[in-house]
Amino acid sequence: MPASEATRTARRWLFLTHRWIGIASCLLFAMWFVSGLVMIYVPYPSLSSAERLAGADPIAWRAVNLPPPIDRAHPPEALALEMRDGVPVWRIDGRTVAAVRGAVLAPVDAVMAARVAGRFGHAGVADVERIERDQWTVAGGFNRHRPLWKVALDDRARTELYISSATGGVVQSTTCSERFWNWLGSVPHWLYPTILRQDGAAWRQVVLWVSGPCIAAALAGMWIGILRTRIGQRRFRGGRVTPYHGWMLWHHVAGMVGGLFLLAWIFSGWLSVDPGRLFRDAEPDAVALHRYEAGGPVPAIPLDRLAHVAAGAKRIEMSDHAGLARLAILRGDGTRSVVDAATLAPVVSSDAAIVAAARSLVPDGRLVHAERLTEPDAYWYEVGEAPRLPVLRLRFDDPAATWLQIDPETGAILDQLDSRRRLYRWLFDLLHKWDLNALTLHRPLWDLLLWALSALGLVTSVSGVWIGWRRLMRA
Repeated sequence: MPASEATRTARRWLFLTHRWIGIASCLLFAMWFVSGLVMIYVPYPSLSSAERLAGADPIAWRAVNLPPPIDRAHPPEALALEMRDGVPVWRIDGRTVAAVRGAVLAPVDAVMAARVAGRFGHAGVADVERIERDQWTVAGGFNRHRPLWKVALDDRARTELYISSATGGVVQSTTCSERFWNWLGSVPHWLYPTILRQDGAAWRQVVLWVSGPCIAAALAGMWIGILRTRIGQRRFRGGRVTPYHGWMLWHHVAGMVGGLFLLAWIFSGWLSVDPGRLFRDAEPDAVALHRYEAGGPVPAIPLDRLAHVAAGAKRIEMSDHAGLARLAILRGDGTRSVVDAATLAPVVSSDAAIVAAARSLVPDGRLVHAERLTEPDAYWYEVGEAPRLPVLRLRFDDPAATWLQIDPETGAILDQLDSRRRLYRWLFDLLHKWDLNALTLHRPLWDLLLWALSALGLVTSVSGVWIGWRRLMRA
């Protein structure tokens, strides 16, 4: 085939690909842009730690008279004290044990679920239903709590709380407003209906194979847009840089101006399910991690003195990271204080001990840099707010170039980033959310940028839908 004929054939297929795949992809693009704007203001429902603490009962210290039943030579990885339906309990590695001598913990039934939800939400109960999963509890993180008790409260927000049948605690909360807006936001944006999302593997494949052709359509459109643009001397009739008019003109201009954003956005969305598992988290050394998180004997907790120090607390978390026995005292206003588990004295800087212990977590690398972050940066941040600070960051020279981000008060590992996860932060988080601190901490700059870019995407998408519809009607 002559080169000129091959070029014409390739161009023809380029136009056909963009035309016919573009009709469906523009419908998806329009839906994704609109739902993405909704998600800026109404995220998917989740019960934050602050909300859970605000609704929880304060620990009834007068009733606490049993220490946690643990083998002090083999400390647990997770240990906490909190209330369960009016009874203080120890949470020990997934088990629940009464902290009151002679107390019997009843199973979580509908009556208990109603009591727990009513106290948590400070409202009467309108209905109680036992469910396996629904739209707001479809994620795998709820599996250990199933079946769930769904309790509708008789309040103005029409709140629905979900009670774990395993722990008796509240694990999810939604309001009528959140549920309504999420049907216009997160559910369509993530292709997240329960019937699909309950099968994680199937949902992942659908996202991959739906967004993949959209990338092809966007690439084809960008290339066609370049081919049909004349900026030099050989312009179209009347000195125009584009041959199009009407809807085609809008589609061409908006696509060229916002095309790179559109392409970056759909590509990063495709990366959200990590095709090929290219960015999956590195598996830590299980033995080294266990030694770091529970490496020493647990001291006896002076409960009588702790009751005075932690008066009004909603939850006490005990940890032994890096051999540092600590008690984190969590209160309903979201504040946290950390004390030494044996002396109950406020903790002092333990960076040196943490650094020494953390070296074993990356056995094939050498610690090359340790720093204490006192303000957010590109790898430690929250969208629109300041994250927990300070944070200790340790960098290693192992083949994966591992970073550990550690709570300097407790020694808890808050995040582990290798070179792949840091790259993913830019390829997905930045290109999909534009979550630079310079923008998100100075709203409405972030909002204005996303609205402007989304408007370009919507003009491109809606004009593409209309052009495709008219062509289909003529076919």
